[in-house]
Order: sequence, then C-alpha cells, then structure tokens
Amino acid sequence: MELPGGSFPVVPEAELYRSVQAVLPRDIEGAQSPASCFDKGMLRWTLHKKVQNNPVNILSLVQVLIKELEKAERSDSRKCIIPLLHTLMYAIIQAAYIPDDLYKRVYDFCKRLMTYPYPYCSVGLSYTRQIKTERLVPGLMYQRLLTAEQRLKSEHYPFQERVFVLADPEVFSGSMIPALFDEASAGLNRLDQMCRVVQHTIQASLGEEQCNGLKLAHVLKQKGQDIEPYFQEVQAGLEQMAEEGSKREGGALKSQVQQLYREILSHADSEPLCGGPLCDCPLPNPEMSFHLWTEDLDIWRELAKWFRSSNTLEQFPSFCEDDDDFDFGDPLSTLIAADMPRFSILSSDSGIEKDLPPGDDTCSLTSLDTNSLSNSSESNNAGRLIQETLEDDVSHGGGLGHGERRGTTLQRRAGATTNNNFLKQQKPYTARIVIMGDDRIVGRLTKAYYLLKKREARRLYLTSKVNLQFYYIPVCTAPSRSVEKPLSESRGDSCSLGSYLSNVDPWYKCNINSLDSMIHNLANMQPLNSGRPKDPFISDVISYYVRCGQQPVYFNIFFVKISFTRPEKEVVEEVFVTQLDVEFPEFRHFYESVKDKTKKGSAEFCGAVISMNYKKVTLSGRDVEKGLSVRTSRVQISTIPSNEAEDLNCLTLTLNEVSMKNKSTESKIRTNNIKIRTLECRSFTVTLDKDSRKTYTDVQSVEISPCLDPGYFAHISRRCRVDLDEGQEAGLNKYMKKALLLPINTFAGIIN
Repeated sequence: MELPGGSFPVVPEAELYRSVQAVLPRDIEGAQSPASCFDKGMLRWTLHKKVQNNPVNILSLVQVLIKELEKAERSDSRKCIIPLLHTLMYAIIQAAYIPDDLYKRVYDFCKRLMTYPYPYCSVGLSYTRQIKTERLVPGLMYQRLLTAEQRLKSEHYPFQERVFVLADPEVFSGSMIPALFDEASAGLNRLDQMCRVVQHTIQASLGEEQCNGLKLAHVLKQKGQDIEPYFQEVQAGLEQMAEEGSKREGGALKSQVQQLYREILSHADSEPLCGGPLCDCPLPNPEMSFHLWTEDLDIWRELAKWFRSSNTLEQFPSFCEDDDDFDFGDPLSTLIAADMPRFSILSSDSGIEKDLPPGDDTCSLTSLDTNSLSNSSESNNAGRLIQETLEDDVSHGGGLGHGERRGTTLQRRAGATTNNNFLKQQKPYTARIVIMGDDRIVGRLTKAYYLLKKREARRLYLTSKVNLQFYYIPVCTAPSRSVEKPLSESRGDSCSLGSYLSNVDPWYKCNINSLDSMIHNLANMQPLNSGRPKDPFISDVISYYVRCGQQPVYFNIFFVKISFTRPEKEVVEEVFVTQLDVEFPEFRHFYESVKDKTKKGSAEFCGAVISMNYKKVTLSGRDVEKGLSVRTSRVQISTIPSNEAEDLNCLTLTLNEVSMKNKSTESKIRTNNIKIRTLECRSFTVTLDKDSRKTYTDVQSVEISPCLDPGYFAHISRRCRVDLDEGQEAGLNKYMKKALLLPINTFAGIIN
C-alpha cells in the first residue's frame, strides 16, 4: 500500500482509451503484422501497471472498458469481447471501490453474453456468478484470492492454492534460470497481506465518501501483530454474507464494516470520521515455486508435501480419513505393476474361458491397465472413484460413452467443452501446474498425469484433496522467430501444441505465446541489469494467466505398445500427446537425397518395407479396416492438426516418401488405431513427443490406440468380479468417461 497521496499521477481517460485500443486485436484479419501481436501482451501488462497504484486510474479504466464492451456488443465485434472482459475483471478485483451502477452494467452485459455461442457463454456464465457475488459482498474476490494464494490461516475460508512452475532443463539453462527464479521467489510478509485484506474490504464497502483510505492505511501499518483479529473479523463478515446471500439485509454488511472502521480509528485520532482519498491495494502475485523438472523430481510428491505441511486440512474431516497411513513410497516413474501392493479378493471366476458370458469383453484389457488396476482395495474407495470419474466426465463432456455419435469429431469440437462446475466437490487445495518448454515437457506431463491416474485408480489420495489445473507456456530452445509460422507449417514446430492453442485462442497468443521471445530477451539482459530493481514481468504474466485462464482445451492422449526384435526384451507401454516418429537409422543420411529424387520423378528410393493395419476414420463414422505394405524410411504420426482444413480429432500419419509405382498409396492416413510392423530383417527407432529421452531402438512393431482412463477400467474390473452377468454399460458406467484427456487451460477455450 502506498501511503503518500498524489505520488502516482492521474492518467487521463483519453490516454487509457488509446492504451485499451492498442491492446485489442484488429477486426480485420491481416490488418496487423504477426510481430505486433507479440507486443500486445507487453502492452496489456503496461496498462495494468499504469493504473494499479492509483484508485482513480483503476476506476477510470473500469469505465473505459465497460464502454468498449458495450460498443463491441453493438457492432458485433466478438473478437474483442473476451480480451476486454478479462482485462475488466482483472481491474475490478484490484479496484479500491466500484460504484453499484458500474457493477450493474457489468452484470447485465455478462448475462447477455450467456446467449452467445461457446466459448462466450461459458466465460459469461463464470463472470456473471462472480459479479453477482461481488456486487452483494464487495471485496470478496480480492479477499478469497489473497487468502488462498498466500496461504493465510483462516477459520472462515480454509482453501489454499499454489502455483508450481516446471521448466524443462533442456530449454532453461544458464542465465535463463535466475531470470525466472528471482521473480518467483519475491513476496510480501504475512502481516502486510492481512493489512491489504482489511484495507481493501473496508474501502470496497464504504467508498471515499465514508472512508479515508490514507488514514486507515497509516493506522493499520502501526497495528503490527494486532492486525490478525481484524483480519479474521473481516473474513467472518464477508463469508457469512456470501453464504446467506440475498436473505440478509442489504445494508447489514456495510453497517458491520463501518463499525469495524470506527473501532480501528477510534484510538488513533479523536477527530470526527470523514471521507477522503482511497489507498491502492495491488493484488500480490500468488505464491509460486520454481522447479527444473529433472529426472529426480516427482511433482506429485511435491504436491503431497505441500498440502501435508498445511495447517488447514484438519478443517476438512472427510479428507483426513486416510491421510495418516498413506505413504507415497517410490516415485511414480518406478511404480510398475510388479511393485504395486496387492490385495486378496474373493473371485467368482472359475478360470475356464468358456464359463465367461458370450461377448463379454469388459475384462479383456491391456496389460498396462489390468496389471495395475485389477486388484482393488476397499469398496468405499470404489464409490469415491466413481464420483471423481463422473465429475471429470461432466466437466469435459465425457468420451466414447453410451449413445455417443461414433463419427470422428473436429479437434475444435472435441477440445472445446463446457467447464461445468455444478457437480464438482470443492476441494481444499488447488495446484496450478505451469509447464514451460516445448512439446517435450508436454509429453512428460502427459506421462506423469497418466501414472498418477493409474495410482489414484487403485486408491484415491491426491486427486481427492487437490484440484489439478494445468497451464502451458511454450518456450523454444532458440530465440523465437519474429514472424510466427502459420498452422500449416506447425508440423516442424517444436511447440506444436502451443501453436495450436495460439490459433484457437487469440488472447493466449498475445499474452502467453509471446513470452518465448520475452524470456530469452530477459535472460540476455540479466548480466547488464544485475544491480537494478526490476519489475517481475514473467511472474506477473503467469499470475494473470492462472487467474484468468479458466477455460480448458482437451487433448487426446494416445497409448503405444512397443515390441522389440530381441525376444528377451520386454514390451514397453508408453503414452504420448503430440507426436510419434518412426525412423530407420540406416536410411537417415539418404533422406535429403531421396526427397530430391522424388521431386524429379524418380521411382528409386531407399527404405524398408513396413506393414500397416489401421482403421481409417471419416466424419460420417463409416470407419474402414485397411491394411497395406509400403517402403519408407520415416513415418510421422501427429495428434495436432496440421491446418484448419484438416482439424480432425484423430491421428495423422505421414510417410516421408511413397513409391511412384504405387499410385493408390496415400501419403496421409487418418486413424485412431494403427499397428506398424517391419517386414524385413531391419529394426526401427521410435521417438515420443520429439523427446530424445523417450527414444527406443531395435523396435519391431508399434501398436497405437487412444489411451483409456485407468479409473474407468478400475471400476469395470471390479464389476467383472462382482457380477459377470451385467453388461459394462449398466448403471453409472454409461456416464463414465473412457478416454483419458489432457486439459490445458486457456483464456477462451476454442473460438470457432
């Protein structure tokens, strides 16, 4: 809080209007250069910094943004709505005081936004609820955010959040590490944070007519340890008002806050209480921990240490039942089927295959699922597992469920889902996991997420207490190019998933995708600015991302079974989310020459003969089983659409060359299930998610299929042992999701 009044100049409304216009995307495609789009993230950050230290400036910005939103609605400029709305809500949270008429205009606009198509209706619904509550209980959003993010001990709001920033050590090295770590380690002390909550709550309720913000800030600063009772009293009043809602008298909260204001100032000044200028209360960045994601780091163990060290878990008795006797044991990376604890279960299976009901395939699962999931523990855990799976299913529309259309969907439609929180149980902890790097770290998160789901399917522990939210900041190893490649060229992009998110969410492109070049520039300037105070730009943008990026985009995770040429080598089962590469090493040095010969029309090339058995997918759903043999030196299987015209929710297989003699062979194959096998005495190499650390040599065959949720199979496995006569689609099974998806949060989801 800044005590000296007038130290930050008032920004004219015309200047704020120009700053807002500079941030907004253009209505006409191609009117701005790609390079200018990367500057908009910096302009957005500069705009918030410009107004956050003066309450008058924030109120002026709120008024300008409301006018621009109403103008965009009249002109149907939908491209500007979501950027304006996120900027507005971020300003409202930190504003010292908002008049009720402005709250009403924002609330009415958000309600009208719910009549728009997705994702506008989803963003509008989320903000309608927040504004309705904030209008009834001014300062509630600020109080809850600061209490949860800074882990303040509170009896009335015992929820906590933490941001875990995971950086790929292959990308972040040298000067890039202190450029991030120094920012993430900055923070305020506990008493200052409590002072901010009390200050902001009183100002938001009373306004400048009944509150002298500068005098209040001065008195609160002198309270020291005595500030905590006021903090608890403020929280009790706000939470009680939020719980009772409109049942309580409208002026009850204001009277209570006014009485607290008199009590705080009663011993400090004998002058009659009167209004005066308000004091700024910028919302501090959330508590962050920065990690290099090395082989030794188990992120789930770090999460468990975090909430076990918390002092609020005892306020949730239902979450403490199995906390004392649970041990995380070995890291997830070493947790295989043979090492997992087993339980004795009475089985009704005779062991004779003919005794099984005809057509019962529910127990015929892959070894990756059955070995680790078939032996379950307690029945109450099974019920909790069903609840968790159903809640996840509601949040992203399920997958491959009963009565669902079998045709191949667009990736946009499959990824864009309604963020429905009606049925979700509120968990005491929220872990916001931000990964920074290229496609390799996305693949690593996918593997860790899958292994966690496997273990949680056996016994719920972490996911029953912690709400996991994933965020992705694309960062390449080399400085990013000044002009972004189009989506059609993203096949060779090391950040293909980030490129896809940038194309479907323009606000993500402006604020997050632009960080690639910013991080490299900050790292280069680190030695030059070692003695200067610096603004925490990276942590500020991460804070904005985790607070406003609440619309997930879901990506299919694919399961791959890798068999080797040597019989003694065990089959490997893996998962990937962006790309799988098959390559014959002996033909690698011929690759470029073969491409030139193909362009000249030559029918001669080097390569090995492989067989492919797959099911060709179509939009109509009339999938066709196919098999073919082809000579090639390289195969690339991508899950990310190569361009907007081919935006299908499936795998796209590309051969680097096709024999000119075989005109019927397709260069691109679209499928969800495929098996590739070498027909010669040659082995090939498999690389997952472009990560050399996930490369397998001497491979004879690979079999790829959509990754199925371990939680679903744990439930089905239990039903197989209990009742063999009941089909797998009975009861709640039909509503449980089968496919395992990776959710990455963005600002808008997917804009069609």
